[in-house]
Amino acid sequence: MDSAPLVSVIIPCYKQAVFLPEALGSVLRQTYGNWEAIVVNDGSPDHTEEVALQYAAKDSRIHYLSQANQGVAAARNNGIRQAKGEFILPLDADDLIRPAYLEKAVDVFLRHPETALVYCLCDFSNGFPTPKYVGYKEMLIHNSIFCSAVYRKSDCLAVGGYDEEMALGYEDWEFYIRLLDEESIVYQIPEPLFFYRIKEMSRNVVADRHMTELLRFIYGKHRDVYGRFYGDFISLVREMEPFQARIAYLERYKRKYEHEWFRRLFRGLKNKLGSMFKHTSACL
Repeated sequence: MDSAPLVSVIIPCYKQAVFLPEALGSVLRQTYGNWEAIVVNDGSPDHTEEVALQYAAKDSRIHYLSQANQGVAAARNNGIRQAKGEFILPLDADDLIRPAYLEKAVDVFLRHPETALVYCLCDFSNGFPTPKYVGYKEMLIHNSIFCSAVYRKSDCLAVGGYDEEMALGYEDWEFYIRLLDEESIVYQIPEPLFFYRIKEMSRNVVADRHMTELLRFIYGKHRDVYGRFYGDFISLVREMEPFQARIAYLERYKRKYEHEWFRRLFRGLKNKLGSMFKHTSACL
């Protein structure tokens, strides 16, 4: 296995020490043995350091890095810069990977070296289905790759890593916009090898609350990319931001409600968004 490529698992941790043993345990159970894990303590006020050092003392493949609180994007970037692996897998401290994830991901890269990124099906803690990547153009409108995908370190460094200004979230989506293009080959392993824990106050929830602000940042930063694929459609995309935010919120919480008023509101927003798409298609 030593001749196999090294995979660096980057684990930022901020106020997630209680979950960190599960995340590290899931890495230790990998059927692929040539990995290193770098726990990046992002100035966490809990016992992150204690947990990380305990695991590092037990397994030399686990390393510890500490920084002042700068956010998950900076933590990932610092971990990636320290990484010795050819491949990178970001793993949030409250998530888990199944034992075969690294083995199956590396196998794809070895058999198909033209592949740019590998991810898998996902077990979301709320039961939502895994998004599916169907193309770069579609990903520009809605991210379809979760944060724990495997890619080459060299490709990451070539595009400058994660944008550290995106402290409110969606930094993985913006990163994929730069990492990939319309020619990139993305492969999804058809097995649920990743467990994503959605909590009441997770970063995902915070990002949804700031969706309009984050979308404007992404659209503005990549105006040339969106213009190339959608032309004048970019103006309509911006008009749709409030509807996108409401629909994302309703999709997340619709299972909790059964009232008719909720169903009518949800259908109304979906119909509104659908009619806007139809109108735009007819104009292009």
